[in-house]
Amino acid sequence: MANNGREYEQFVGLLHQALLNAETLTAQRNIEVQRNKKILDSCGVEREFDIYWEYELAGITYKTVIECKDYNSKITLEKLDALIGKVRDIPDLKAVFATQKGYQSGAISKAQHNKIDLLVVREQNDSDWQDVDGSPFIKEVHSNVTIRMPANITNICPLLDAGWAKDKMGIDVGSEFSISGLNNEIFIDNDDNGDTYSLHQLAGKLAPIASSEYGEFKKEERFSSGWIRGPDFRYKIKGYDVTYSLSEPHTEKIVIDFSKELVGVIEYLQKGTKKTIFRNGIIKEKLLPVKR
Repeated sequence: MANNGREYEQFVGLLHQALLNAETLTAQRNIEVQRNKKILDSCGVEREFDIYWEYELAGITYKTVIECKDYNSKITLEKLDALIGKVRDIPDLKAVFATQKGYQSGAISKAQHNKIDLLVVREQNDSDWQDVDGSPFIKEVHSNVTIRMPANITNICPLLDAGWAKDKMGIDVGSEFSISGLNNEIFIDNDDNGDTYSLHQLAGKLAPIASSEYGEFKKEERFSSGWIRGPDFRYKIKGYDVTYSLSEPHTEKIVIDFSKELVGVIEYLQKGTKKTIFRNGIIKEKLLPVKR
C-alpha cells in the first residue's frame, strides 16, 4: 500500500465495511461506511472525519468515527489531543484512531482516559501466519497434479457373428461394411455379462497398465454374443479389435497461496486481539503476541 493518506482511509474503510457485513446484528441493517463525513458540532462548527458509520439498535443510534493517519512513525500525544478536540462538542460519538506503526506511550494513556479505541490497521506480515507461541500456520500448499487424457480410439473392427450376418444381412463375414456415428452414439452390448458402454466410455477404460506406458496399442475383446449399435444400425458381433493411442501424461505443479486472500489486519491494542479479514468474507480473530 502506498504511503498515501487517501488510500489509507479507503483501506481502513474497506476493512471495517467487511467487518460490519460479517456481524450478525449489523449485517441486516446494510450499514454504509462513509468517508470524509462532515458533522456539525454543538457550536455550529462543521467537523470532518475520515471514516464514519451509524446504525440504530433498540431505538438508540450508534455513531462511530475513525481518524486515520498513515504515518511511518508512532502517533504522538498531540494527534490524540486533536481528535479529542474534534469530538468534544459532538455528543454520543464513538471515536477511534487508526494508524499503521502504533502509538507513543503518552498517546496511549490519553486515549485510555478519554475512551478512544486505538487500532493498528495494516497489511499482513509474517506474524499473521504464526500462533502467539510462534507455531506456523499453513500459508502455501504445493501439489503436483498429473493429468492423463483418455485413450484416442483410432480404429475399431467389429467381428460380425457369421450366422447372423448370413441370415439377416445376406453377407459373408469377410464382406466389408461401415458404421458411422459419434463416439457417444455408438454402443457395444456384451450379452455374456450384460455390460453396455459407448465408444466414449470404452476410451476411458483403455487406461495404461503402468504409468510409463504411452503410444499406440491394440486390444482384442471376445465374447460369445453381443451387439454393436448406433443411430441407424445394429449388428450382432462376437467381439472386436480396437486400435488406440495413449498420450504421455502431463504433470503440473499447483501452488495455493492463502496469503493472496488476506486483505488486511486490524489490531485492537486495548483488547490485545487482532482480526484478519479475507476476501471471501471470513474473519479470524486471534490474540496479539505478548510484548516482553
